[in-house]
Order: sequence, then C-alpha cells, then structure tokens
Amino acid sequence: MKDSSPAITLQRANEHHLEGLAALYSDPRVSRLALQLPYQSLDNWRKRLGSGEDYERVLRLVALHQGQVIGNCTLEQNPRVRRSHCGSIGMGVASAWQGQGVGTRLLSAALEIADNWMGLRRIELTVFTDNQPALALYKRHGFEVEGQLLDYAMRDGVLCDVYSMARLKRRGS
Repeated sequence: MKDSSPAITLQRANEHHLEGLAALYSDPRVSRLALQLPYQSLDNWRKRLGSGEDYERVLRLVALHQGQVIGNCTLEQNPRVRRSHCGSIGMGVASAWQGQGVGTRLLSAALEIADNWMGLRRIELTVFTDNQPALALYKRHGFEVEGQLLDYAMRDGVLCDVYSMARLKRRGS
C-alpha cells in the first residue's frame, strides 16, 4: 500500500510526547473508542511511560506530524511464561487524521516488530462492535473476530459490546 500520509514519522513514545498523548486521548472522539478515560493528567501518562514495565516487552509508538502526536499504538507482550508468545495491541488516532493511513502505519510497524523482533505468534485486541473503520483496519492486517464480549465497557453512559479479535501466525505462515 502506498503511503499517502504527508510527512508522518513514527517514534517510540518518550517524555517529550507526554503532552501530545494527553491531548490525543483528551479528545472525546478518540477516548470514547479506546478503553481509557478522557482528560488524564500528564502525571498519569508519565507513570505509564515510566511505570517499570519491561522496556523490551512493551512497545509504545507515536505517529507525529510536524512534531505533534497524531496517533499512538501500544504492543505489550504477555508477561506469563506460558503466554509469552502472545501480545496485545491498543491504539488511537486523532480524529482529524482518521482515514488517512496513520492507523495503518502504526499497526504495520507494531506487527513488524511483533513478528520479526519479538517472535510473537498471537496478537490480541478488543474493538467496539460498531467501530467499522477499526474493524476494517484490523481485518486488513489479518485479525479475525473470535467472539463478542457483551456489556464489556462503559461508553457514553451505556455498556457496550466489543469483539475479541486475534491475528495468529502459525508455523510456516
């Protein structure tokens, strides 16, 4: 796929991106589709980035346009020994940048690291059942719906369902 996104760079999230991350998820149009509360403080984001998580088991990427955070994707390897072949993905893209390839860039980069650097064989995620753009993105990247989780998360004062999705890389694939 040809990248049509103008001057977008990906970086590992760090202290310099705290304000941008907080602003990204303070937008209700973004936070309502993620499993995060809006309007989190910089201190909360600082704790997340420096929470003592294993640096090699947690990858936090940001997409930047002219130095501004316009997207985020986190890949976490499961810490349990018997599930260390699994990882989970969470992401968000600024509403003004949705549909412009930012999610594709972030997800592709995270999956490349999952496959070729971390050796992950199973990547899991949850997505609201009515988030059609995200469902289409995940399906394009090989994710399949494994089930529907009822009343999974509160959104706009209502309990909403999510799909549990996974992408499997079996031996030889």
